[in-house]
Amino acid sequence: MDNKNTTMLALIFTVLFWGFSFIAIKIVLTSFSPIVYMFLRFTLASGFLLVILLFTGIPKLDRATHFKLFLTGLFEPGLYYYFETTGLTLTSASKASIILATVPILVSILARIFLGEKITRNSAYAILLSCAGICLLVLGESGLTGFNSSMAGDLLILAAALSAALYMVCARSLGNQLSSLVLTSFQLFYGTLMFLPVFLYKVSAQSWHAVTLESFLALVFLALFCSVGGYFLFNYALTQIAVSRAAIFLNGVPVITTIAAALILGEQLTFLQITGGLIVLVAVFIANLPVSRMQKQNLATATISHH
Repeated sequence: MDNKNTTMLALIFTVLFWGFSFIAIKIVLTSFSPIVYMFLRFTLASGFLLVILLFTGIPKLDRATHFKLFLTGLFEPGLYYYFETTGLTLTSASKASIILATVPILVSILARIFLGEKITRNSAYAILLSCAGICLLVLGESGLTGFNSSMAGDLLILAAALSAALYMVCARSLGNQLSSLVLTSFQLFYGTLMFLPVFLYKVSAQSWHAVTLESFLALVFLALFCSVGGYFLFNYALTQIAVSRAAIFLNGVPVITTIAAALILGEQLTFLQITGGLIVLVAVFIANLPVSRMQKQNLATATISHH
């Protein structure tokens, strides 16, 4: 299997894992508080990766690389999950979904500034089309009644989107010098540390006797598949294709979540949701169409001038 097919499979499984994660999170939060859940999720994921590194060998990294890895973990999972979780308590899930759909736009801007990546015409069309698809997906679920929110909540969700974009740019930069395993491991190591102080403050309020087997298994799924598997696969994809192209795939996450909710939770799909989902899938297809010879020359020139 060539690199292109491997990259596409990595992105597809990332979207599947992260799409199903929202169902698992609903189950987990019936037994755990948000902060306790996040700390346990990433601690379990970090422990799993540490065991793998003990067998494969822990690399010696310089301070500059450790600092970049710290920033990667700080942006995501650290700040991203903090801003998203806090923002959702102040704004509607519908509006949050639309704001988070702007991540590919933010990624394209930041990748242009910090990595010298030029966005292709296909990617530009795909970003706009995927945002439109997300809007239809959200409207199909809640209509115009699901947009009650506060400005503070909207700004926190926007901060989460910016954090996600900064993580992708950092990971793309590090992907040239580190393996996906090392990058993912240290990203989650440092990210877990972000949750430790708040976890120590909140842990005394956790009702451990109320934890169910179902929520525990959901926690394990989130740690091993969504954190370890998802970030490993996405970080691998970031080493293979432009970060703006990889980011467009993430707008497929709400589509998978909507389908999963219909299959697992019995939620009804509306015509607008189906239409929005199909538009997002078309956008992902457009983003991966072959670029023209002129676009390839422009991208090659940008890469050479950047390095």
